[in-house]
Amino acid sequence: MQPLGTLFRRQAAGERGTSLLEFALFLPILLLLLLGVIDVGRYAEFNIVVANAAHAGAQYGAQNLVTAVDTTGIASAAVSDSQNALTAPQVTTSVLCGCAASGLSATCPVTCGSGHPLTYVQVTATGTFNSLFSYVVGVPSSVSKTAEMRVSD
Repeated sequence: MQPLGTLFRRQAAGERGTSLLEFALFLPILLLLLLGVIDVGRYAEFNIVVANAAHAGAQYGAQNLVTAVDTTGIASAAVSDSQNALTAPQVTTSVLCGCAASGLSATCPVTCGSGHPLTYVQVTATGTFNSLFSYVVGVPSSVSKTAEMRVSD
């Protein structure tokens, strides 16, 4: 009869080889999943950066009526906030006007009969996301975010 310790050592050595084979087979799948998770995280961060850039441009334009029409300054504020994710041609601005009782339109200035005229600046930032590798479905390459703020009188 064999000693009990020898029997366990032989069985453990055989299981180690099986575990190594299983690990070698599943390692590429695990790495692919890891890359996918990293890319989704990068995409989420890029969405936040583009939204913050649009918000920064809208904040600059909302300071007063002069900065509301300063498209170069608005684009510069958005680009400088974007952490090099955007360039100036990817930022568009528009000024919307209206009355408190009615809706907004792109025609400025407006005269309001009984209400106070309102002016808003709208900034749209668009960026192109470069993923680690191309997907068949899933992550879109273009991200566009819009921010709108009321201009201070």
